[in-house]
Amino acid sequence: MEFKDYYEILGVEASAGEAELKTAYRRLARKYHPDVSKEKGAEEKFKSINEAYEVLRDKEKRQEYDQLRARGYRSGQEYQPPPGFGAGGGFQPGFGSAQGSGDFSDFFESLFGGGRARPSQQPLGDTRAKVAIPLEIAFSGGQQRFNVDGRTLEVKIPAGIKPGQVIRLAGQGRSSGARKSDLLLEIDYRPHADFEVDDRNILYTLSLAPWEAALGTTAAVPTLGGTVDLKIPADSDAGKKLRLRGRGLPGKSGAGDQIVEIEIRAPKAESDEQKDLYKKMAEVFSGQ
Repeated sequence: MEFKDYYEILGVEASAGEAELKTAYRRLARKYHPDVSKEKGAEEKFKSINEAYEVLRDKEKRQEYDQLRARGYRSGQEYQPPPGFGAGGGFQPGFGSAQGSGDFSDFFESLFGGGRARPSQQPLGDTRAKVAIPLEIAFSGGQQRFNVDGRTLEVKIPAGIKPGQVIRLAGQGRSSGARKSDLLLEIDYRPHADFEVDDRNILYTLSLAPWEAALGTTAAVPTLGGTVDLKIPADSDAGKKLRLRGRGLPGKSGAGDQIVEIEIRAPKAESDEQKDLYKKMAEVFSGQ
């Protein structure tokens, strides 16, 4: 299999911090999202971007990956697990790892996948695996497939489930003779191209042109429950936050909200007319 350079995929240096990684991920995820991108191979690029961010945003995974990368492997080179790989230490996760079917590459699975788990080496008891679900499933609930230790399981996910919560599957764990343990699936959220999560609130950044922010407008804003029209008041500065009540993740005490933060983008001036308009704006707003 080929070695994947996750830093190269996201277009960042190995020293990139959390904020830089997040910015790079969001920019690329929006560009290659299969629902909006018309570029050739967008779906595969989108999967690679998700995979790279999944590793680099996690401190433990990133540290383990960096240890491998330090051996001199580079993008596209033939990769074979180092001697003793998987014998305890190295890239062995804290407990069995699992992901949604078909989302990550063989390279990822060789480092962090369910095939790396060694439940037979542990005392018989509950078998644990960490699984990641899309935010859309966390919002609405539904069936989700996972690959766990070479098996494909279809699991019912309740709406509003939070990271760290556990789903117990009776008798689906490792076995010892006639005895079978339960399988405990610890839930995490997959990175999302548009949204971030703060408890039960959903965070979204809305890009506006300067005149839209200054004059006010109505913008179509995506939510986990579908697109809604949001009225933007005049004189909205960058960083202003608007609230869509009840558009967050559901919970026993009620649904969270979606927080929409405004950012101002300056369209590129490509024609002489557009450049002249920017010059005129510079004169009119001079001193402000």
